[in-house]
Amino acid sequence: MTAEKIDTLVVGAGQSGIAMSEHLRDCGVPHIVLERRRVAEQWRSGRWDSLVANGPAWHDRFPNLEFDDVSPDTFPPKERMARYFEDYAKMIAAPVRTGVEVRRVQRNEGRPGFLVTTSEGVIEAQRVVAATGPFQVPSYPKIIPADCGIDQLHSSAYKNPEQLAEGAVLVVGGGASGSQIAEELQRAGRKVYLSIGEHYRPPRSYRQRDYVWWLGVLGKWDEVKTIAKKKHVAFAVSGYDGGKTIDFRNLAQNGVTVLGLTKGYENGVLSFADDLAANIAEGDRAYLEVLREADAYIDRNGIDLPAENEAWEIAADPTCIANPVLELDLAKAGIKSIIWATGFKFDFSWLDVDAFHQDGTPFHKRGISSETGIYFLGLPELTNRASSFIYGCWYDAKYIATHIVVQRNYVAYEKD
Repeated sequence: MTAEKIDTLVVGAGQSGIAMSEHLRDCGVPHIVLERRRVAEQWRSGRWDSLVANGPAWHDRFPNLEFDDVSPDTFPPKERMARYFEDYAKMIAAPVRTGVEVRRVQRNEGRPGFLVTTSEGVIEAQRVVAATGPFQVPSYPKIIPADCGIDQLHSSAYKNPEQLAEGAVLVVGGGASGSQIAEELQRAGRKVYLSIGEHYRPPRSYRQRDYVWWLGVLGKWDEVKTIAKKKHVAFAVSGYDGGKTIDFRNLAQNGVTVLGLTKGYENGVLSFADDLAANIAEGDRAYLEVLREADAYIDRNGIDLPAENEAWEIAADPTCIANPVLELDLAKAGIKSIIWATGFKFDFSWLDVDAFHQDGTPFHKRGISSETGIYFLGLPELTNRASSFIYGCWYDAKYIATHIVVQRNYVAYEKD
C-alpha cells in the first residue's frame, strides 16, 4: 500500500490547528490538517451549555477576521466560537480532514520524515505539528472512592444543572470553570459547596478597560519580570453573565459555601486544608496589584479614563471564610454530586518520538521540540502567558511556520 506524502501534517483543527494552517499557507508550505471529530470540537461538546469565551469579542479572535454579529465587548457563547473557527477555516481554505484520528507517529528509518498511522491509512510527513491544545484528558484526584454513592464528574462532562441528581453539589476548583459552574448551580436553586486552592484573581475590568487590555498594555501577556509568577495557579476571571470579577466573598454572600483545598476523605467525611484565608488574601493582593499598576500606567501616559474608587473596596469576610469548614460529612450535607473543575493533563501517547521529559510533558523551546521535525502548539506557556489563548496561539503558529520554512531551505540546499 502506497503511503500519501505531505510536507507538514498538523494534528488538530481547533484554534491552534487553524492558526497553523493559515501561516503554513502564507509561507507556501504544503500541509494537511487532521481532526478526529469536527473543527473546534472542544467548543461544541467539551464544555457546559452556558459557556462563553473568557475574553471579549474584540480580543478573543484572530487578527484577520472580526465577529460580524457580536458586539466587540460581548463574550461570545461557545456555539458562536465554534462557528468562528469553522468560518475561519473556510476563509483560508484550510485543508482540514475531519473524522480522521492520528493513532501513531514514528520516525522513518533510513530516510527523513515520519510515518503517521491514521484511522484512514498511512501518511508520510516530513514534519508534524501537534496542535491538540492543553485540554486533552480530564484530570482530577481520586480522593473519593467511586463506590461512595455520590455521582462524580469532571467539568468537561458537566452540561447544565438539570443533568445532576437532586440535592446539594460540591464543586472542586477555583478557576473560571469552577466558579462559573458553582454560580450557575446556585442560581438554579441548588445548595452549593465550592472548594478552592491557590488562585490568581484579577479584575474583569477596571476604569472602562477589560482585563485583557490591561494584560496587553502592562506587559502581563509576556510576563517579563524579575520575579516570576507562580505556575499552574487557577485563573479566576470570568466572561459569565456579561463578564465579572470573581470574588469568592460575593459567591459566599449569595449562598455558596466556600471551602479550602480538598485534602482527604474517610468514612464519608471530606477534609479541607486550613488555607482558605491565606488564598483569599493572596487573591486580593494580586487584584489590588493590578489596580495599582493600572493607575500608574494611566498617570504615566496621561490617559483620560474615569476613576473607579469602588473597585478598591474589599468586602468583609463572610462566615464560611472567616471561620472555614475543615470537615464536611457529605451525607449530612445532602451532597449527591461532585464536579471536579480541576483541569486537564496531556496525552501524547500517539507521538512515538523522543520529544518528552520523563513525566511525559513535551520537551521544547517555543514549540520546537527536541525531536527534529516535531512541533507543539497551543500549550500553556509555550512562549508566554498568551500561548494557550486564541490571541496567543496565532502568533506562536507564525513563529513555528517561519522555523519550518528555514528548515525546508536547509533540506533543499544543493551545492553547485
